[in-house]
Amino acid sequence: MSVDVDIIVNAPAWEAVPDLAEIASRVVRETEAQSRARLADECELCVSFCDDEEIRALNAQWRGQDRPTNVLSFPTPGVLAEKPLLGDIVIAYETVAREASEQDKSVADHAAHMIIHGFLHLIGYDHETSDEAEVMEALERRTAKALGMKDPFAGAELVESASRAAGSSGSHDHEN
Repeated sequence: MSVDVDIIVNAPAWEAVPDLAEIASRVVRETEAQSRARLADECELCVSFCDDEEIRALNAQWRGQDRPTNVLSFPTPGVLAEKPLLGDIVIAYETVAREASEQDKSVADHAAHMIIHGFLHLIGYDHETSDEAEVMEALERRTAKALGMKDPFAGAELVESASRAAGSSGSHDHEN
């Protein structure tokens, strides 16, 4: 099983983070392994690295929230094991960099966490209830540990997202 990860860098600030394509591919491979997801052969997804302005516009359009966020996920519809295209993950530089600083993490590690989080949304995980959040956060922690990262929730409030509706578009975000 292999997931092809396409990368789009729409914000020049991301160029300060070396090896984004390698980070994204490694994170997706490990998250797939840790989740034991049954994916279509040779499926793909896209990770777009943008700025706060771009993600704010997407958040307003798809979730009705006119503000930037750190990550949005746009899963394609269909049965997971039959989807050649899993969907899109969009990550905003300014928000991720600010959160990384506040949480004493590197931008690369926080971006990796956002990719883990976004990929889990693409394969059907959610955090709309506390039970869902607990399962998803445990998988995020396990994946981060397998990648040699610190606990991604250290220094951040745990996701308590039962009050956050994903909206009808199927898009999801993660906020600390």
